[in-house]
Amino acid sequence: MYDLIIKQAKLIDGTITDIAVLNGKIAEIGSISAPAKKEFDLKAQHYISAGWIDAHTHTFAKSPIYHDEPDLAGVYSGVTTVIDAGSVGANDIDCFYQLAKQAKTHVYALLNISKIGLIRQNELADMHDIDQALFDQAIANYPDFIVGIKARMSKSVVGQNGLAPLITAKAFQKKYDLPLMIHVGNTPPDLDDIAEVLTKGDIITHCFNGKPNQILTPAGELREAIKRALARGVVLDVGHGGESFSFRVAEKSKALGIYPMTISSDIYGKNRTNGPVYSLANVMTKFLCLDYQKSQIIDCVTKHAAEMLHLHNKGQLIVGYDADLTIYDLIPEATLLSDAEGKQRVAQERFVPLAATIMGEIVLTQEGSKYDFSL
Repeated sequence: MYDLIIKQAKLIDGTITDIAVLNGKIAEIGSISAPAKKEFDLKAQHYISAGWIDAHTHTFAKSPIYHDEPDLAGVYSGVTTVIDAGSVGANDIDCFYQLAKQAKTHVYALLNISKIGLIRQNELADMHDIDQALFDQAIANYPDFIVGIKARMSKSVVGQNGLAPLITAKAFQKKYDLPLMIHVGNTPPDLDDIAEVLTKGDIITHCFNGKPNQILTPAGELREAIKRALARGVVLDVGHGGESFSFRVAEKSKALGIYPMTISSDIYGKNRTNGPVYSLANVMTKFLCLDYQKSQIIDCVTKHAAEMLHLHNKGQLIVGYDADLTIYDLIPEATLLSDAEGKQRVAQERFVPLAATIMGEIVLTQEGSKYDFSL
């Protein structure tokens, strides 16, 4: 007997299928007639995908600057996995791990190369805050929790240190073979210089920011250094946030054939409550404004995110994978959306998460609570 069967679920390509869960894993996909302890019937009216993964969040509740509760950005918003992108360095990784274990949402960390993490905005202005021994110990203590490395490379963060923190981050990465996410902000250092250091699998987040230090030239062409980086296998992450997403840059990039590997929110309490982020679903809806294919958007928050961050057994509807699922609607209604520059677009449809399934446990969102899925 299965623990759970979700009946008549609609995939993004329109296919209708059943999904069975046993012991926290996807056990069967197709037309299923076996008994189950619990069944949810979506009646071919609601969509399902692998659980949404937000590859860039700030969900360390005790951070003094950027903080949030993982479940508010996670399961209660239809997101099964959140990746905290550098809120925590080696000093606070123990505390963050203990808090993360209490959440329903799967929580992972990109460890800030500064031991102090985001207790202040200029965490890389003093190179003494990069402590190799503490970093090594954190990786050794939490090999399944720390899934990558984060370095914020902008003037307000690095001070007078230029590329030195990035060079150190690359040395750490070489030792541990972990994904490295680079925050891009105001100069210096210049994005051209940053890009030349990056190698296959490295992640440029805030890829569609509208600041002068963006991926496009003033003439609207892709920077040559970014072209070379992408050719080497460097990937792009949206990381919307409060200051780092421009419809204009995203539109021009799409016209040039430049797409992100992952769509992420850079969410924390303030921009979740007051915008312009609100939720990962809201950020996903903005890409409907840009005429992205719906399947492409879903891939960016499932399969591609899992691949980028080496999250095994997540991100796809495959028998044997973790039973992390997102149930959602695509509602046809005009929705006014704002980017980080205050520019607006209107989407004719919007993503609305109804429930998150974590290893087979159903958690309804506020929007989903009005439905009676159970048989």
